[in-house]
Amino acid sequence: MGLRESKKQQTRTTIADAALPLFLEHGFDQVTVADVARHAGVSTNTVFNYFSTKEDLFFDRQAEAEGHLAALVRDRAPGTCPVEVVRDDLLAALQQNEPTLGLHPGALRFWQVIHDSPALRAREREIGERAEAQLATALAEHPPSTVGAPDTIDPPGPALLAGAIAGTYRAALREIQRRIVSGEPPARARDAVAPAVLRAFNWLRLGLYADAGEQTPQERQPPRWPPEDQ
Repeated sequence: MGLRESKKQQTRTTIADAALPLFLEHGFDQVTVADVARHAGVSTNTVFNYFSTKEDLFFDRQAEAEGHLAALVRDRAPGTCPVEVVRDDLLAALQQNEPTLGLHPGALRFWQVIHDSPALRAREREIGERAEAQLATALAEHPPSTVGAPDTIDPPGPALLAGAIAGTYRAALREIQRRIVSGEPPARARDAVAPAVLRAFNWLRLGLYADAGEQTPQERQPPRWPPEDQ
């Protein structure tokens, strides 16, 4: 990264870092872009040069979130089931208390701010829809292997498969959010959600691929929760 790009990234990070504490303290709808600019020490126009909308200031990593599932599918090893790849990535994130899952002390207030703002709830849905669309594109370009499948088997199309995978993934995140907002400690929420994630993705894989020449979760040893090294 060149010096110019590095400075631009630093400015963007400074603005985002100034915005989130304001939103968490006062609520999303009560904070203006001018408030953020003032706290970041830049002009309002500068903020809009880096963030097209106020929602972008709150979800400043939305591009990464939208492309995450698609990247997992594109980069998976040849012959690997996409359902497995997404399952194992989510289980690893849960095991490591990945901050983007909301498993940290400040998560409760973060989720509450989203819950209290119709604009943020709408943007959250848009992020999920765009993530699913990118996943469908990745699955079309890198489809699951059907080697050994009977000729009569017609595997699910990319859009349907993406909907099933992304829907299960979003449901897991919503369950984490529900538990955290209800006051459940993050560690307890994680330990309750992880086994359900494992079962849900295994059943999804079984239903999608058991008749398509893929190994089922019973034929290939699935991961365990808690992990054996804990």
